[in-house]
Amino acid sequence: MASRPVFIPALEGQALVSTRNLDFQWFAGLSLSQKQKSIDALHQAAHALPGMDKVLEVSSKSTEPLGVALSAFNLCFAHSVPGHSLSVECAFQGSKVFEQGGPFTDIYAMTSREAKRDERLRCSGRLTGFDFAKVQWPLEPQTAFYDWLYISALKHRADLAEQLSAYSAFTDIEFNPQKSINCQAYSVALFVSLQQRNHLEQATASPAAFLRYLGSRPVVSAHQDDLSQGRLF
Repeated sequence: MASRPVFIPALEGQALVSTRNLDFQWFAGLSLSQKQKSIDALHQAAHALPGMDKVLEVSSKSTEPLGVALSAFNLCFAHSVPGHSLSVECAFQGSKVFEQGGPFTDIYAMTSREAKRDERLRCSGRLTGFDFAKVQWPLEPQTAFYDWLYISALKHRADLAEQLSAYSAFTDIEFNPQKSINCQAYSVALFVSLQQRNHLEQATASPAAFLRYLGSRPVVSAHQDDLSQGRLF
């Protein structure tokens, strides 16, 4: 058995995303077929929740082309570095600032897989923040910078964004809350919530606007639940 979060866009109320951690049968192994068996088991558990009609796996392991296209490895910005598309993954990894170096902007020109494996990301000391397009981002709120990058890229992919309204929730089988903080499935759920509330342009007008908007809302994610902690607004 394993436990993974399911991220549900919250279309009303203060919280923008609802997160449910579900237990399901895990199929061990690194093959695509085994990953997809685990995805199916997780989605079966999710369908037991009220109003859970369709769930989309957002990762390169997804059985649906939309889910694969929405992987941070594949989703790219409208602008790009010369001769190479800039993926969300490359933008995120290349913008990290450490005690002993960074941002390593040459990562922007790498493939997503190369970017994630760059040795400098593991030997440059403690992560202190992010620097993207000459804007510095703090480490708190925890997922703000990653969510900003992801949503900024998705905003310009109307062909993908318009399909998301058909889904009730989103998962990422590779995301383990015990090991990671940022999750592409959470970013998609946040995007859908903002879009459905007609707050997308307001919230993403600038990095400062995004931080202000998030700062006025409780967070309900795999790592933080402001509502259960009694946060008031």
